[in-house]
Amino acid sequence: MKLNSTSWPDGAAIPARYAAGRPDPQATVTFSDDVSPQFTWSELPAGTRSLALICHDPDVPSRGDDVNQPDREVPADLPRVDFFHWVLVDLPPTLAGLAEGEFARGFVARGRPGPQTLHGARHGLNDYTGWFAGNEQMAGKYYGYNGPFPPFNDSLLHHYVFTLYALDVARCPVEGDFTGAQVRAAIAGHVLAQAQHSGAYTLNPRLRG
Repeated sequence: MKLNSTSWPDGAAIPARYAAGRPDPQATVTFSDDVSPQFTWSELPAGTRSLALICHDPDVPSRGDDVNQPDREVPADLPRVDFFHWVLVDLPPTLAGLAEGEFARGFVARGRPGPQTLHGARHGLNDYTGWFAGNEQMAGKYYGYNGPFPPFNDSLLHHYVFTLYALDVARCPVEGDFTGAQVRAAIAGHVLAQAQHSGAYTLNPRLRG
């Protein structure tokens, strides 16, 4: 099973158009184009009844004390946790890929609608739902894709891993609003194969060079 993208080479730097945040000379950072990337896949295993796509960042600071503080950096040795950027389930195995911008173009305050989406698939909630929960202007349910927006003072380069799962069930066993962690748990035992495509992104001027 293979997962490919023309949006950027596997393991390379992610262009800012696919990110939720980008550098800004006046405001340090601002919202970016937030375009969902292009993907194609091939060599699905026999018995595949649906596909699931999850994007997560494993490099998110486990504590927010130093996050986005201009007078210091988030230490590289701080323990890190997962942050889910895209949770998409019930893609039909007859589908060969996703077009660039098919699911997202521009950052939408309070989130895009869901869970129902294109191709009969369903979107889960990404972790911007929790990140903006206490923000009166931004709080809402963030379904689908929202790209990278790491802390601008993080000393660690963030990595974004897109994992495509071939499943032996036609409908992912989650209901209502669901998260990336819930999907991971629900598909355990149903994964026939999986493939990954990754990229890196930072808003730290020192790391961007």
